[in-house]
Amino acid sequence: MPDDKRGREKQARNADRRQRKRAIASELERMDEPEPEIDEGELALFETALEELEFPVTATEVVSEMGHQELEGLEQAYSVAELLPATEAISFNRPAEVRMRIQRPSIATALKRIVEETDTIQGASLTGSQLETYEKTFLELKAIDAVDDDEGIPVLRDWILESLRENGELPGSRGVRRRAADYCRENGYEVRNDEWLGI
Repeated sequence: MPDDKRGREKQARNADRRQRKRAIASELERMDEPEPEIDEGELALFETALEELEFPVTATEVVSEMGHQELEGLEQAYSVAELLPATEAISFNRPAEVRMRIQRPSIATALKRIVEETDTIQGASLTGSQLETYEKTFLELKAIDAVDDDEGIPVLRDWILESLRENGELPGSRGVRRRAADYCRENGYEVRNDEWLGI
């Protein structure tokens, strides 16, 4: 492709098309997840406000610029600072990624605690893929109807934090999924082998 205006415009269109395809694929993947705990209208307004930031941004930058903003949840209001950790270890490429991270406060606050605790342990780190696995495990736990009031989320969060403090590192993805599955079984919910928690 020639390096002229037409070629650069075509590359930009192709890049934009690929990004839209990834966003659609991500949304389709999330269709069977529980409904957000924060009103969709509020989330949409917040996502629009995020467009004032220059992406990509770190979680620290989002908290610094938007941390005071409040979002009304089903049972209470949350500030953005309560839902996102102020850390350079997490970055977002577009506003929708921030929205997805904060739309379920019970999960967002659990992840925030884990990230902040990890930042205090020398040599411990939380990679992007590990964070995604933790988030997906929390989502699966939340989606289980038999487990009421998100009781499993703090149980799993505390188990992860205890493991971090004792061992100086975070438990692996399989260990976290196994602990979540154990919690479900202890509370009368059958976890099948073909499910995310079915290890």
